[in-house]
Amino acid sequence: MADSTEFRSWLESRVTGPGSDDVWAVGETVVTRRQLTERVAYEREALRARSITEGSAVAVQMMPSFTMLSTVFALWSTGAQVQLLDPRLTRVETVRLLELCEPQFHITSSELGGVFSSFRDETPVEVVRLRNGRPATSGHPLVQFSSGSTGLPKVIGRTDASLHAELKRFARLPEMPRAGERVLLLSSIMHSFGLIGGVLHGLDVGAPVHFSSRPQARELVRMLAGREISAVFGVPLHFGLLSRVPELPELPSLRLAVSGGEVLDASVYEEFKAAYGIAIGQAYGMTETGIIATDLGGRYGPPAVGEVVPGLSTDVRGGTLRVRLPESPYLYADRADRYEDGWLDTKDRCSVRAGSGALEIAGRADSLVAVGGLKVDLTEVEQVLTEHPLIEEAVVVFGDSIEAHVVTSGELSRGELLGWCRERLASYKMPRAFHYVAKLPRTPNGKLVRNRELLHTAHGRRPKSAVS
Repeated sequence: MADSTEFRSWLESRVTGPGSDDVWAVGETVVTRRQLTERVAYEREALRARSITEGSAVAVQMMPSFTMLSTVFALWSTGAQVQLLDPRLTRVETVRLLELCEPQFHITSSELGGVFSSFRDETPVEVVRLRNGRPATSGHPLVQFSSGSTGLPKVIGRTDASLHAELKRFARLPEMPRAGERVLLLSSIMHSFGLIGGVLHGLDVGAPVHFSSRPQARELVRMLAGREISAVFGVPLHFGLLSRVPELPELPSLRLAVSGGEVLDASVYEEFKAAYGIAIGQAYGMTETGIIATDLGGRYGPPAVGEVVPGLSTDVRGGTLRVRLPESPYLYADRADRYEDGWLDTKDRCSVRAGSGALEIAGRADSLVAVGGLKVDLTEVEQVLTEHPLIEEAVVVFGDSIEAHVVTSGELSRGELLGWCRERLASYKMPRAFHYVAKLPRTPNGKLVRNRELLHTAHGRRPKSAVS
């Protein structure tokens, strides 16, 4: 791994020194850059008093807050490694990751393990020294974890150079927020796009980031209008909710809406454009690589996710997208099956749109299953199900046969659903079991769980057969 301190030097240039009275971020209160500098200096001294120094390995599992961000900044400026754990993890999931990574310290705040973690300005800070912990075994300033939607999360290290390079890539995109523009950040700051494309980019260019502690759709619209927001970053769920708000106010400042983290449905894209007059753009990437491609202005629309960002090399081999990386992002060799000969296989089925070079993502390569010798794309079955007017969400998995887990907005009999599917799917693509649930489980970063065993555990019972 190349020895580099570019990212740390960049951070210190933004959070140390005299600071200024320019706004850095806004929650329930306003935090200026001068106040951020003071916060980071205070946190750094408090951490050093707990023997956290350069090379320390620290698991940070705090509620999203100004406290969490200033703690992470202080750790980075000290030279410690931040292992970023989502506060929505259960105790069992947390213990598993701590045992795997063996950090020396575990920094937490209250109310961990909840279903939802909204932003708040301040949170308590508890620093626990772990008995069996050890210093960082690599120079990665940031350690994150894959979504775990299909199994055990992978442990991913981001190098100083990769973080700095990603910041430069965002800065080179002409449509990204610029100095003075206000950004409403709904994306999780525990994950790459929210943290790097939202918080760190805003810090880099002087674009104040706004957070909401009340993420209901009407409240968000009031924020868009009252705070003269220029850009909103979120996931498809946020834009779906915003599209359903009636009687929208005038929003002359809003010029950018960017979705990341999950596939954007074409219906959400069209509904939002009709309601707000701007198209939802996309930021496509993964924890292992950071940002890969963007269509920030939304000119392509789904399934296209945009053009490859400057400075990144990609290739489509065997129908899946690969990204060139100087080294494996995985910190444990037994989980590094995707990286070979300098290329990371994203496992996303991809094609390149003729003429524009835009990437089109057609679902996961591992969503393809064989039924009676015939290939079935489970995402196609999901698409058919979610097109039904009474189905809000659906996940299709494969065990002994294809089975569907659905959330409905009204009464929908199995017979009616079977008829709908029979009209739109070949017989070998038909689900053999339907499971009606009030809510589908999601991973800590908001992605739908697609692991059959985890779904059954969440439901507490096995699905009933709908087809004999």
